[in-house]
Amino acid sequence: MKKLFFVAVMSIGSLTAFAQAGEEVVEVATEVAVTQDDFSEIETSNLPDAVATAVSTDYPSGTISKAYVNKQEQYKLEVTLEDGTTGTLYADKDGNWIEL
Repeated sequence: MKKLFFVAVMSIGSLTAFAQAGEEVVEVATEVAVTQDDFSEIETSNLPDAVATAVSTDYPSGTISKAYVNKQEQYKLEVTLEDGTTGTLYADKDGNWIEL
């Protein structure tokens, strides 16, 4: 009888040993705001010489794949480098780099 009682106590004790507090799952809500930019696409041949010169000077291995302009004569340029990486650059009409 003692063995039966001992086995029952050990069984219950071993089951509670594995009962641990569960990890708390926290859900984080992220909100992404997309702003509509007012750039309209133009031909790369219509870029001002100052902008084209700035790209060729600062990114000699880069080619302009797409160009956009807004009402303030700021240019959004999609540039592809020789190694295949792409990026977006912003310039004013005088060829100065700007951040938007």
